[in-house]
Amino acid sequence: MASTKDWFETVAEAQRRAKKRLPKGVYLALVAGSEAGVTMDDNLAAFAELKVRPHVADLPHTRDLSTTVMGQEISFPVIISPTGVQAVHPDGELAVARAAAGAGTAMGLSAFASKPVEQVAKTIDKLLFQTYWLGSREEILARAERARAAGAKGLIVTLDWVFDSRRDWGSPFIPDKLDLKAMARYAPQVAIKPRYLATWLRSGSLPDLGVPNLGPREATPPTFFGAYGQWMGTPPPTWADLAWLREQWDGPFMIKGITRPDDARRAVDVGASAISVSNHGGNNVDTTPASIRCLPGVVDAVGDQIEVVLDGGIRRGSDVVKALALGARAVMVGRAYLWGMAAGGERGVMNVLEILRQGVSETLLGLGHSSVHELSPEDLLVPAGFALDRKL
Repeated sequence: MASTKDWFETVAEAQRRAKKRLPKGVYLALVAGSEAGVTMDDNLAAFAELKVRPHVADLPHTRDLSTTVMGQEISFPVIISPTGVQAVHPDGELAVARAAAGAGTAMGLSAFASKPVEQVAKTIDKLLFQTYWLGSREEILARAERARAAGAKGLIVTLDWVFDSRRDWGSPFIPDKLDLKAMARYAPQVAIKPRYLATWLRSGSLPDLGVPNLGPREATPPTFFGAYGQWMGTPPPTWADLAWLREQWDGPFMIKGITRPDDARRAVDVGASAISVSNHGGNNVDTTPASIRCLPGVVDAVGDQIEVVLDGGIRRGSDVVKALALGARAVMVGRAYLWGMAAGGERGVMNVLEILRQGVSETLLGLGHSSVHELSPEDLLVPAGFALDRKL
């Protein structure tokens, strides 16, 4: 079916609609990559270098897309990646949670989210809470315990970020709070995006730049940049720190941001149950290789000792299949669902997830497999030198 007013056929179409609907500064915040954006671009280009090898007969009439990640049974191998303050729609993380629950998959909720974990946990059962190494050990543990009490089933610790906010093309202006000065600066952008403005006016609220999940439930939330400053001032964790946190959290535990086999092995050593091969969507050190290039070497290094997921560059179902063929258990998506939400709120997020689901099923059909668990490197043509730390 072709795209309509209420349905878009591709993630690329969702992005075009998001760009058309959002104020320039909000949209640029969604597409930003560090410095020259080399890593961000490579996250996409690398998938195009991988070719699939379809069959034409004896293809399966039905396909099983289900799998299990971090103890959560999911209907297809795509998980919502945690992203920070979501000013693209008033419902923010609640819309994402409803869409993920409807799709039968899990959601990662950021500690920098705009909605309290208690609200989101009432909306989706398969909830994973994400935190940065921010504050003291006691503060980090209290944050995790609050999420556990709310109903979070797993903990994600994100480590792939070095506070590089520089963009060779210029960073978008993001205010610390929506005071009169900030609103005056954004007014010309918002004025020419009437649908965006109308959505917020109907909600009776303004974009909230507070982050309610960083402190006690009853406390006044810090501002985004106040929390960001505390994060920048916190010494990076040691492996001993991560081992300590793992001991405190007895449920599923993911370390996000792995790109090297030696770090993957250390994650196994500290007792992590999952790792995410990720470069923070191209927002870590620029010229870091695409996540999919790092995946095979990481998988080789850890075998079946730990679950491996991939985060970065997923735009279509065939990308998901390629990641699974190279050893990932599932993938996490970020920008794609944010564009969907900008384009159509909860319905737009559901639209993106359905695009990916259909794409996984169609690619699996072409490859002649009845289950995502049958995929292997033999289903792909992998260029020489593509996979780091591995010979394919």
